[in-house]
Amino acid sequence: MKSRKPDWLRAKLPSGSGYSAVRKMVDDNRLHTVCQSAQCPNMGECWSRGTATVMILGNICTRSCNFCAIQTGRPTELDLGEPARVADAVAKMNLRHCVITSVTRDELKDGGASVWAATIRAIRNRNPSTAIEVLTPDFKGKLDQVDTVLAAEPDIFNHNVETVERLQKPVRVQARYDRSLKVLRHAADQGHVTKSGIMLGLGETKPEIARALEDMRATGIKIVTLGQYLQPSSRHLPVDRWVTPEEFEDWKEFGHRIGFDFVESGPLVRSSYHADEQSSAFTGIDELRRTSA
Repeated sequence: MKSRKPDWLRAKLPSGSGYSAVRKMVDDNRLHTVCQSAQCPNMGECWSRGTATVMILGNICTRSCNFCAIQTGRPTELDLGEPARVADAVAKMNLRHCVITSVTRDELKDGGASVWAATIRAIRNRNPSTAIEVLTPDFKGKLDQVDTVLAAEPDIFNHNVETVERLQKPVRVQARYDRSLKVLRHAADQGHVTKSGIMLGLGETKPEIARALEDMRATGIKIVTLGQYLQPSSRHLPVDRWVTPEEFEDWKEFGHRIGFDFVESGPLVRSSYHADEQSSAFTGIDELRRTSA
């Protein structure tokens, strides 16, 4: 799409003491963040608020999704000291809600699930009052690997469907719509609070968006996010259309109508955008767990 970005997609530039403190914490603890690797437009705002989404298992992904700016290739890094450093960073930031994500590591025997579990437990041991949200890969649908992550008891289990069913192959390449839904249903069926999200502006139709939201809700998902797709580079899929704030508001209303407890919907929304506010919007993580089945 050659038209310039509309005014509603202007993001806050990085600045201020909060941004500098987060930047120093990330550098000092030798951490990767999805904010940097995925070129998130909200990095300035979030880092200025003292929040960041930590990305574990390195910064090279074994998959080649056509929407994502994260580097694709053969990973060389498996840092078993990383969980402790992540827990230390969470403590230094004094987070009441932290979000952890990762690259996909299909070359590892367990898909990196053991490192996921170790990271969750390290954060819990160091920061017992911090709510932990994880945004995981699909682990190729291997539910034993998903169970390794779930056994560490994250407060919110997030895995993104990313787009409507028809566009899965051109957008996600090595992923599958039904596999993602299976992983989400598996987590919800065990009583875990689940979350997912999709991007708009990739060529999907409104009936397809409605169907995707209905499919996600049918798995038991409690929280859903919808945001505008932005093309990271000329090598990635082009933007098909700019979705207006008014349409995002319509989808928010639709999501609530079909039963989601929380819908974060807007042009600049990303999976972890205002995640701390999402969790506090409920009466509490423990109550949400009890009512998630």
